[in-house]
Amino acid sequence: MTQARLMDGTALARRTVEETARKAAALTERTGSAPCLATVLVGEDPASVTYVRMKQNRCRKAGIESRHVALPSATTTAELVGVLRELSADPGVHGILLQHPVGDHIDERAAFEAIAPEKDVDGVTFASFATMSFGLPGFVSCTPGGIVRLLDEYGVDPSGKRAVVVGRSAILGKPVGMLLLARDATVTYCHSRTRDLSAAVREADIVVAAVGRPRLIRGQDIKPGAVVVDAGYNPGNVGDVDFDSAVERASLITPVPGGVGPMTIATLLEQTVEAAARQLGA
Repeated sequence: MTQARLMDGTALARRTVEETARKAAALTERTGSAPCLATVLVGEDPASVTYVRMKQNRCRKAGIESRHVALPSATTTAELVGVLRELSADPGVHGILLQHPVGDHIDERAAFEAIAPEKDVDGVTFASFATMSFGLPGFVSCTPGGIVRLLDEYGVDPSGKRAVVVGRSAILGKPVGMLLLARDATVTYCHSRTRDLSAAVREADIVVAAVGRPRLIRGQDIKPGAVVVDAGYNPGNVGDVDFDSAVERASLITPVPGGVGPMTIATLLEQTVEAAARQLGA
């Protein structure tokens, strides 16, 4: 059997960011104001620090200003909510990203809800989930949005197909399922309580793995010709899918790294410029 074709998120993200940079430059020229993304980080988790720095670097390359707010790990929920509300009220800030996780002592949902919906370019608020679910104008969760863009790029039409989403997190599993449902897929959510996960995966035309467990999805459970999207990232550059066996059965598959990850940041930047254009009336 022919090996699956790789879905190159790096190449698509590069083109997306280039187009976003052109839009940012045009917006800045029209309005005199550059799009601005505020990043908020609680504590000094090395992975989070690296990720935020990467986003700041990508912002600069795309002509987007970056304002960073670093808060100590002892920051309380009330203090974090206060910072996010201040940024939401600041007309010089067009998008807000709260890097997560924020620590077990903080009510993450309360923090997310302190972000004004028009500045929720990471798509983490209740309002953003509602607009995604009802197909209304708004901002999508960045990783799910990037996944749908990848499917479009490779000509995958979810309509009428059976999609299995493994994972039910509020900012990945649940929203990607809703976006696929909006494209007329028949969506099944699987999770830690699912009985016989393998049987569910074997029925899927599209598999989205988003659970954070290395190599949970085995190649033998992939339906021949299925499209496999691996949104997991585990230590050692390992995804949630056993790539070496799955590539022998799928028709399309995302590599880890280089698949979903680059599209997450590209979507964030794209939505930041879109938010700035709306707020600046341009």
